[in-house]
Amino acid sequence: MTTATLDRPATAASLTYEEIQAFLFAEVRTLDDRDWDTWLTFYHKDCPFWMPTWDDEDKLTEDPANEMSLMYYPNKQGIEDRVFRIKTDRSSATSLPEPRTNHYLSGIEILSREGTQIKLRFNWQTLSYRYGATDQHWGTSFYTVETSGGRPLITDKKVVLKNDHIHHVIDVYHI
Repeated sequence: MTTATLDRPATAASLTYEEIQAFLFAEVRTLDDRDWDTWLTFYHKDCPFWMPTWDDEDKLTEDPANEMSLMYYPNKQGIEDRVFRIKTDRSSATSLPEPRTNHYLSGIEILSREGTQIKLRFNWQTLSYRYGATDQHWGTSFYTVETSGGRPLITDKKVVLKNDHIHHVIDVYHI
């Protein structure tokens, strides 16, 4: 199934599990392919992108505006700015050369369907290779996907990084 299949108006109820899965696979494929412009098309203009930090060993921070986050963009403009910095090497956080990544998704669950919105949860693992070393990151993501437009759009993204003892900068392509 291709993303072209998803380029049609749909309700949350009409989007099949396989179409949801194809949507998620297509999003991470753009990260692995470093296809930044296409990756941005998966996000609604008001989509917050949040990766909370662990307040202690078993509790996540809850408020990105007032507590520490590993990553927080309040809307797509922040995500676009990050992509601009990656593409133009205008950030000290940019890894040069960019690592080669491979994303794996599993345990995709539909948490709810209300009107044209779908709430999802899934596990992920990303392997990245750079300078002869392979790193791995894993966690759980929570998405809200809006299906009322021509194709699904992510309207809320929360990424929980489970192995947060990291030895280098983590970026959007690592998760």
